[in-house]
Amino acid sequence: MDLRKLKKLIDLVEESGISELELTEGEEKVRISRALMPNQAPMMQYMAAPQTAPVAQTVPVPSAATPVIAEVEGHVVKSPMVGTFYRSSSPDAKPFVDVGTKVAVGDTLCIIEAMKLLNEIESDVAGVVKKILLENGQPVEYGEPLFIIE
Repeated sequence: MDLRKLKKLIDLVEESGISELELTEGEEKVRISRALMPNQAPMMQYMAAPQTAPVAQTVPVPSAATPVIAEVEGHVVKSPMVGTFYRSSSPDAKPFVDVGTKVAVGDTLCIIEAMKLLNEIESDVAGVVKKILLENGQPVEYGEPLFIIE
C-alpha cells in the first residue's frame, strides 16, 4: 500500500469522526485507530431519511461515577483501555481485591478484557482500596475511574 493511500485513509478517519478503520487488501492489512480523549465519547453517525418534524437535541449527561470521586478522597486508578471489567480471573475465583484490601505497587486489581485478550490492571500506588467503582462484567471506557486507593 503506498503512502498517499495511507494518508487518504488517515484523513478519512479524522474527518468522519470514527475511532477505528481496518482495511485488508490482498495480503496487506492496515488498521488505523484514533485515541479518544478521556472525557470524549465516541461519535456515532447515522444516515437517516429526511424528516419534516424538528429533531430533538441530546444534551450530555455527567457520568454517575463523577459524584462518587468527589465524595471519596484518594488516588483514582483509571482504565488504560476500553473493554470489559472483571474483578477476578474466572467467574468462580475470588476477586483480586475488595474494599479494605491493602495493595502494593504492582498488585493486580482487576482484569480488563479487550478483543479476547485479558489485561491485568495493576496498582500504581500502595495503599488501601476504599472504593470499587464498577460492577463485575460492566463495560469500561478509556480513562474511566475503576478504583479509589487511599
